Amino acid sequence: MNIDERIVILDAIPFEVDEADALTALHMAPDAPFADEALALLHEAIPVARPKGVYRLSAVETVDEHTIALDGVRFTSRILRVNLDGLSRAFPFIATCGAELEEWSRSKTDVMQQFWADGIKELALRCAITALGSHLTGRYQPGTRATMNPGSLPDWPLSEQPRLFSLFGDAVERTGVRLSESFLMIPVKSVSGVWFETESGFVNCQLCPRADCPNRRTPYDPHALTDYA
Repeated sequence: MNIDERIVILDAIPFEVDEADALTALHMAPDAPFADEALALLHEAIPVARPKGVYRLSAVETVDEHTIALDGVRFTSRILRVNLDGLSRAFPFIATCGAELEEWSRSKTDVMQQFWADGIKELALRCAITALGSHLTGRYQPGTRATMNPGSLPDWPLSEQPRLFSLFGDAVERTGVRLSESFLMIPVKSVSGVWFETESGFVNCQLCPRADCPNRRTPYDPHALTDYA
C-alpha cells in the first residue's frame, strides 16, 4: 500500500489507562457497589483494544471568504476559514477506539455492561487522540493547537466528512474507520477533524448552544460568533 510521506499512521497504540481514571470516566466512585465489575470489564477489554489514528501535514490555501483548501481539497466553512487565516499548514486527522473494541462491545448483552463498554471505548479513543497529538508535537512542534470537527457546528456540517477522508486515501483502511450513508463514523467512538496552530485557544464548544452536551469543554459564548461574521 503506497502511503503519502506526509501521512502518519499509528495502528499499534497501547490502551493504557489507570483504574482510578477509568472509574472517574465511568462516573463511579472506587467504593461504588459495581466498581469491581466495571474494572473487571476494563481488564477484559485492555488486551482486545487496538486504538488507531492517522494525521496528515497539509498546506493551507484560502479560496474565498467561506472556503479553505487543504492540499487542494476544498472545505466550506466560514469559521474554519477564519481560524486558518494566515496559516501555511494544518493537520487533518482521524482517531478511533478501533474496530476490535467495537466488535468486543457488541458481545455484551447486559445493559450495565453495555454502558460500561461504551465508556471504555471512549477511553480507548482518548488514547488514540493523545498518541496522535504527541506524535504530531514531536515531529512538527506546532505550539498551541486547536481543533475543528465536521458536524460539531452547523457552519461545518457532517456532509464535509468524505472530503476530509479523501485526504488520507488508502491510509483510512488501516484505521478501520468508515463512513455511513449519513456521514457518521463507524466505529462510533471515532473522531475526525483538523488540528491547527492558534493563539486564541479556540474550542468548538464556545460556539455551540447545545445545553445537554456531555462532552462540553467550555461554556457557550453567544458573542464569540461576532469574530467570524
